[in-house]
Amino acid sequence: MPHLKKIKCLIVDDEHPAREIMKQHISSVDTLELVGTCANAVEAVNLLKDHTVDLIFLDIQMPQILGTNFIRTLKSPPKIIFTTAFRKYAIEGFELDAVDYILKPISFERFLKAVNKVLEINFSDHQAPLPQVSNTNELVSSFLYFRVKKKMVKIFFTDILFIEALKDYIKIVTQIQTIVTKYVLSTLIELLPSEEFLRIHRSYIVAIGKIDNYSANSIQIQNYQLPIGRLYKLEVGKILSNLSAS
Repeated sequence: MPHLKKIKCLIVDDEHPAREIMKQHISSVDTLELVGTCANAVEAVNLLKDHTVDLIFLDIQMPQILGTNFIRTLKSPPKIIFTTAFRKYAIEGFELDAVDYILKPISFERFLKAVNKVLEINFSDHQAPLPQVSNTNELVSSFLYFRVKKKMVKIFFTDILFIEALKDYIKIVTQIQTIVTKYVLSTLIELLPSEEFLRIHRSYIVAIGKIDNYSANSIQIQNYQLPIGRLYKLEVGKILSNLSAS
């Protein structure tokens, strides 16, 4: 698979601690490349004259000019992720076609969720070559990055067998590896395509296409037997029955 082009990023925020946090987050994702940091919109305008930027992490409440007004001055603005301490700008931010809107303080998990949205858009915009599945007319277009120790590990959805919650962590079991990372299962299920993944228990998400067999109480995936939670039985049974009938 060809190496993906790095996404060139700019941080615009008048608060030094906030810039430092974003710099640390960006440095942890190997597909992101930091072009520069600016304390206000005026500095950003000058930097954009000499540098190509794909993505701006942009504060809104700044001196001289609001981040939202700054975006309106750009003829062809790059992708924007707003980073702010104020909820009141959310509607305006999305009206400006922002990829995401993150409230401070920004955790790495929330940052990564926003970046994954950008990566999905980046695939769509540039039609990057993607691995093919068994049907050659279908292309895998989705993946997520997860932090494992000090590295970001790319996991393609099609490789996942199941995901298990382990208190503040999750275990992702794939066809080629198993990783453990700090993440919340309820957050992850929102990022996975609903037609491919199914939550069967408060502690388990399974890849529907990897299910070998199932009963009223459990699901078998390869050598793993996973329980179906009492609160999930009705919905799981309905979905799996519909798949069997189709």
